[in-house]
Parts: sequence; C-alpha cells; structure tokens
Amino acid sequence: MALVAVLGMVVVLAAAAVLCAPPASVTLERAEPPAEGAEATAEDASTVEQDAPDEAEGESPAPDTVVVHVDGAVVSPGVYELLAGSRAGDAVAAAGGLAEGADTTAINLAAVLADGEKVYVPLEGEAVTSSQEGTLEGGAAPVNLNTATAEELDGLPGIGEATAQAIIEDREANGPFLSPEDLMRVSGIGEKKFERLEGLVCV
Repeated sequence: MALVAVLGMVVVLAAAAVLCAPPASVTLERAEPPAEGAEATAEDASTVEQDAPDEAEGESPAPDTVVVHVDGAVVSPGVYELLAGSRAGDAVAAAGGLAEGADTTAINLAAVLADGEKVYVPLEGEAVTSSQEGTLEGGAAPVNLNTATAEELDGLPGIGEATAQAIIEDREANGPFLSPEDLMRVSGIGEKKFERLEGLVCV
C-alpha cells in the first residue's frame, strides 16, 4: 500500500509539473513587403493640351448692308447697296442726286431704309401710285392687306410677285386679315420680313 501511495504521489507531481511549465514560444515570421519596383503606372506624359480658343473665330463680320431701288427723278435710277441704317437721302445721293424738276415735298429723306425698299422721287405735279410709295412723309398711306391688288402688294419691300399672289390666295382661302401681324400666317413671311413691312400695311 505504501508503494502504491508513493507511485500515485509521483504521478500527481509529474502532472503538475507539465501543467505549470511555460508554453513554448511562438516565432512569428514577418511577411516580406512587396517589391518597391512595382510602381504605379505614370500618366501618359504626352497628354495633349487643348488650347482654349482665345482668339475670336474668324474676323469680325462685315457691316450689314441693304439693297434699295432708287427710281423716279434722280440722275441715275437703279439698284444700290448701302450700309444698314442709311437714310433715303443717302440712297438719292448714291443715285447721283435729284434730277431737274424733282419734287421732294412729300418725301421723307430722313427715313431709315429697309432691305428691298424702293425709293421713288416724283416730278413736280406727278401723282404717286401705291407701288411707288416707300419713303413718303409719314410713311405714306399703308397698303390694306384685305383690298390691295397683286401689283400694290408687289410694291412693298421684300414682297415679290409670288408672295403677293400668296397673300391674295391666303385671304381668299382663310378670310380677311384681322391685324397686320396676321400677314405672318402666309408662307414665306416670317418675323424678320414682317419687320420691314410693319407700318407700311394695314387691315
């Protein structure tokens, strides 16, 4: 029995020694850093630089012009191209000035010209027709869109024979014009063309 007790004591002491022994040290190996040679790809050094358009595109546009027909009692009747904003007097001067016997009492030589306009200078005692009126003082008697003939409409600035006929056909098909602005319902007459006619037409 004494021997068994001694052996048991030895076993207990051996087990205690194992449990109390410090744990074996663990060696941690540091991972090798990635090779520094693998650098990020640089941006393309030949990036194209886009120059801002500092300079104005092309040269400044040439001044606008108007083309007018000067007729009647002038030295050289004809079609003349003048700077935009020119007056009826400038058109008469371009046509060589007034002819002998010209009557300017009813003409507004200070009127600003519109493209396609006709400047007619009558002789003394001459009756002026609607197609000849253009720069008469006070803007002349406006042309009535609902009663004007094709010839009268053709005399308006920017209105040719075809457009004059289109105006007549429109009023016959759609009824009379209720306002001068209704003229823009006719094919071929937009805001820009109507601006030339404003004040020269009525209903």
